[in-house]
Amino acid sequence: MLARFRERSAAVKKRPLPPVAGEERQAFIQQAQTDFQDFAIIGDSVGSIEDGFLVLRVDLRPADQKT
Repeated sequence: MLARFRERSAAVKKRPLPPVAGEERQAFIQQAQTDFQDFAIIGDSVGSIEDGFLVLRVDLRPADQKT
């Protein structure tokens, strides 16, 4: 599952812009950024199953504080 989200975040980066202009273009770009961010966060998480629950851990610490 995590690999699939990594692939989806990469696909969003490669997604071509449709032939729209103005507000529609800006909305498309904003949605692509949101999609990329969501997919990348899940793709970068560490997954485990604890007591029957899927647990995704996302390290939000600054890079200089990560171990």
